[in-house]
This record gives sequence, C-alpha cells and structure tokens, in this order.
Amino acid sequence: MEKEQHPLQPFLPEGAKILMLGSFPPPKKRWCMDFFYPNWGNDMWRIWGHIAHGDKNFFVVPGEKRFDKDKITAFCRTQGIALYDTAEEVVRLKGNASDNFLQVERPIDLAALLEQIPDCHTIVATGQKSAETLQAITGCAPLPVGGCVEMDFADRHITVWRMPSSSRAYPRPVEWKATFYQKVLETL
Repeated sequence: MEKEQHPLQPFLPEGAKILMLGSFPPPKKRWCMDFFYPNWGNDMWRIWGHIAHGDKNFFVVPGEKRFDKDKITAFCRTQGIALYDTAEEVVRLKGNASDNFLQVERPIDLAALLEQIPDCHTIVATGQKSAETLQAITGCAPLPVGGCVEMDFADRHITVWRMPSSSRAYPRPVEWKATFYQKVLETL
C-alpha cells in the first residue's frame, strides 16, 4: 500500500494558545476547500460557527457546498487557534477518509511544532485516532471524550483535551459536539 505525505503545512498563527490536532486530511477528491477539515461532510467549522456566532452555517459560503477559508483563518487567528494533524505520513488501508482504516506511519514531531508556537498551552485531539496518536507521542493516559489531563511535555506545562470527532460518521448533533469544544475556550 502506498504511503501518503501530509498535503498541508501547519497553520500556526502568532500568539496561538490552542493547537487543534486531527488525524489526517481525507483524500483530496473529498475537499471543498484547501485547508484543515476540508470535507463538506465534516462538522468542525459548523461546530465553531455555532460556538462563536450562534450559527452553525456561519463559515459556509452561502448557496454553495463549501466553507469560507478566509473567514475560518481570520477566526482562528483572532481566537489563537493553531491547526495541524497528528500524522505526517499514513497509509489508507481502504483508500477512504475513515480513521478506522488509517495507519499512521510517521507521527508529527510535536515538540518541534510547539517550538513554533511558544504561547501554546492547550492541545486538543479532535477524535479517537488523533487522541490515540497524541497519547503515543506524549505518553499521556487515555482520555474519555471531553476529558483532559495536565502534563509537562517539551519543557512546558500543557493541557491535553480529547474532543468528540467532528466527522458525521460520529452521529451526534453539532450542538452536542459544540458543548465539548466550548469547554476548551472557557479555560483560556
């Protein structure tokens, strides 16, 4: 099976306090924009629209099935949210976007990534595969959905959160998922 390299560079705005880590982007044919959580069927930007603006469609381009990358990046910069994934290289065991069939070949160098965002003190795993990979990288204990642990890693004190997956394969309403992500903002 063919190894796939991560197609995006980390999004690391100056002053970022939160680093959200997914697992790996879906195949490019499923993208509706050239940015993180690009799949139209993924609820990440609906979750943040609901939290920040009370409108789950805030980051949707009106009349189109795509998200507004400019609005999203402006929001992330304002909120101090950096974005990347826990894997640099993967094998898709079934050629799809499912984390269940994603084999991580090379995880990220989290310490090197954190060096680039010195104000970051919170890491958010945005699903099961990212949480498992983050656990392997940091040595933190397994976390339940909505759970967090404080730990020292790469010469800094960080809080690691485990969020519910934003994938629609995780069949919970946007509003339910948003309650967990809102907790992270409340701790800042």
